[in-house]
Amino acid sequence: MAEDFLLEIGTEEMPANDMNLIRQNFADKVAKIFSENRLEYKNLNVYSTPRRLTLYIVELAEKQKDKKESVRGPAYEIAFDKNGEPTKAGEGFARGQGLDVEDLVVRDDYLYADKIEKGKKTSEILSDIILDLIENINLPKSMHWGNVDFKFIRPIKWILSLFGEEELNFNIAGVDSGRFSYGHRFLTNEGIKIEKPENYFEKLNNNYIIVDQQKRRKMIKNQINELDEVSGKVVFADDLLSEVVDLVEYPTAFCGHFSDEYLEIPEDVLITSMVEHQRYFPVRKNSGELDNLFVGVRDGNDEHLANVIKGNEMVLKARLADAQFFFEEDQKVEFPKLKEDLKDVIFKEELGTMYDKVLRIEKLSKKIADEYKLSKDQKNKLVRAAELSKNDLLTEMVNEFSKLQGIMGAEYADLAGEDREVIEAIREHYLPRFAGDKLPDTNPGSILSLADKLDNITAHYSLGIKPSGSQDPFALRRQASSIVRIILDLGQNIKISKLINYSLETLNIKNNNLLNEVKDLLLQRLRNELEDLELRYDVINAAVSIKNEDFVDLKDRAEAVMQVREDNPELFVDLFRGLVRAKNLGKKADKNVKIADDLFKTEEENNLYKKYINLSEEIKNKYNSGEYKNALKSLVEFKKPIDLFLDNVIVMVDDEKVKNNRLSLLQKIAKISELFIDIDEIALDD
Repeated sequence: MAEDFLLEIGTEEMPANDMNLIRQNFADKVAKIFSENRLEYKNLNVYSTPRRLTLYIVELAEKQKDKKESVRGPAYEIAFDKNGEPTKAGEGFARGQGLDVEDLVVRDDYLYADKIEKGKKTSEILSDIILDLIENINLPKSMHWGNVDFKFIRPIKWILSLFGEEELNFNIAGVDSGRFSYGHRFLTNEGIKIEKPENYFEKLNNNYIIVDQQKRRKMIKNQINELDEVSGKVVFADDLLSEVVDLVEYPTAFCGHFSDEYLEIPEDVLITSMVEHQRYFPVRKNSGELDNLFVGVRDGNDEHLANVIKGNEMVLKARLADAQFFFEEDQKVEFPKLKEDLKDVIFKEELGTMYDKVLRIEKLSKKIADEYKLSKDQKNKLVRAAELSKNDLLTEMVNEFSKLQGIMGAEYADLAGEDREVIEAIREHYLPRFAGDKLPDTNPGSILSLADKLDNITAHYSLGIKPSGSQDPFALRRQASSIVRIILDLGQNIKISKLINYSLETLNIKNNNLLNEVKDLLLQRLRNELEDLELRYDVINAAVSIKNEDFVDLKDRAEAVMQVREDNPELFVDLFRGLVRAKNLGKKADKNVKIADDLFKTEEENNLYKKYINLSEEIKNKYNSGEYKNALKSLVEFKKPIDLFLDNVIVMVDDEKVKNNRLSLLQKIAKISELFIDIDEIALDD
């Protein structure tokens, strides 16, 4: 009979930002280890609060599935002699499999040992499986504690483990498992005895623990929506809600106020102060302006909530007072003049100061602007934005709130009277800051962002600092992805090696190996970007293999091939199967042979040649004008004549002239198809 299984690992408080990954890794590991142990179940879920990681499996089988195994041994003629008596080989095979010779079976003239390993009771093996599970879960961070020779995300305080009503006993990290859990640390004192898994959630809920993170999320949103003080819209900034969900065990939302005078501070500063430092949700009025309200979430019930609100208001007031002071102090210095002071700020010891970096960005921006054919006016504004782009690193506000880089630069440039396009380029040049973040809206902002990120990547690569495995401390992969996204968004045909070389030139470096390494990084991020667009891996490989300097063109070719494939998968596969055959045969052609139609002996080769004459220029013209999908549709017209040729014409005949003429025709047809992609990379699996 199947029973529910419950495992709760109680810990010291775990880092909220890591919990989603920990839950996913835990669930993946459970599924893998239970599958390896042939244990079936209806479904599994992983839950967490700041102080517990919980696995709940519904209807776990009472025993393992039997394991059926068939081992092939020697051939029958080797295992038995002419009289049908077992040889040493036959007897040895049987003995090695723990069977008698008469238990062996013969199939396909070979000896087989068919064995069944009976499954053990789940209760007999579950403790060892759970120990293995806890010891080998993939954690983003782990730690030792005390004298325990064991590592986990945080010190383990208790372990609850039940299979049905049966308590599983084991010890890990000096902690004995049992049937006790614990409620909210401030609202309950005693342990909670769990008789069976089905009672777990209700008993913890009665002790102020909401185990299911999705229920906590729903509670928080519902509570916020019911706050009487909020008449506008609560701003759920970035991933703040997910973080707050994993910061509390029993959420209670509340609303606080701050003085109207702080609304004079730039909005981004207010939001950052609330979100980054206090984990508060800002509130906007229905008009769209920021309101002097904030929403917080307490870990606990609503007792003494007025005091909690008052305390949070006092903390936020201090934060905003600091921000107001920094904002006022920063305005006492002329923002454009801060550039000179960047000479005292080190970028990289081997590469000089931030001032040197700004000079490189200015030069690189000019070069990229020329490639994108910016007007003289836009180019001048771009260069001005580059000159001012890093000045805010010297401001008190950015020193306190590092995430406001670029944002405060734009704010102070605005106060200094700079042109609107210059201001926006400064604001946008850090974009996109993370996966899924918005792209720059303006051409100067896009190009300044490209220049800044290219300089970061090439500068680090020149010092041998490159991403390796999971290690990427300077976020070079993320910046490479941002470069790819911006290039695709700008939509112009630019050679990526040119841009990389421009960046290397500003570093006074000429190194083809370095160029290729940076290009490979960008190409890999391009592949990821195209995969996110749901393009097939083989289509991406086929497009990259044939031509990979122009990312926009590469994307267009890959999308066109993907569209044609999706329009008629069967026709597409049959066509490319024929083209691959034509290419493989065409490799044997003499490149100096010109096709002579008077050497054609069959209707099929005549028809294929006529189709080539009619379509080749049409396909080339469509390809050269960027009409890739239409060019591919024209290529599809080759399918029938290629199939008829390959099915009915013998290519490798004794007559050398006829043979070479046919090979040359196949070579030219394959060459037409490879204007678009490397046809060898296309997976002909459906």
